[in-house]
Amino acid sequence: MTAQDDQIPTPPEGFIRSSGRGAFSTHNGPYFHREHPGEFTEQAFFALPRHANGIGLVHGGMLTAFMDGLLANAQYRETRKTGVTIHLSVDFLHMARVGEWVMGEARCTRATKDIAFVEGRAYVGGHDVVRATGVFKLMHKKT
Repeated sequence: MTAQDDQIPTPPEGFIRSSGRGAFSTHNGPYFHREHPGEFTEQAFFALPRHANGIGLVHGGMLTAFMDGLLANAQYRETRKTGVTIHLSVDFLHMARVGEWVMGEARCTRATKDIAFVEGRAYVGGHDVVRATGVFKLMHKKT
């Protein structure tokens, strides 16, 4: 546990710390998720100073990485196949600040044998911070 982990308050109700996300996401996090039956994937992170730009707003790169992982997780829940991002579109709508919980939800809207389409949003309180759509190439094991 690092000193920055001590700055993270108790996550929102039902959220638990995520693990097994790979080195990049583990370094950027920590991330949290809520086990949620149904079509939505829910994830969150607490905005630390290291997630921010020079004026204390959560960096667009952090929000983009969060959305990419969130959408990828929704794609996996739907298809049970590893996917790689082939297109990601991110619209920044509002600001998130250090000290806020950034919440996210996503769902797979369509999946074929080789491609999945996903949409999601990140929000703080009552306002959307980011909306994103993604297209994922589904990986198949070689026989």
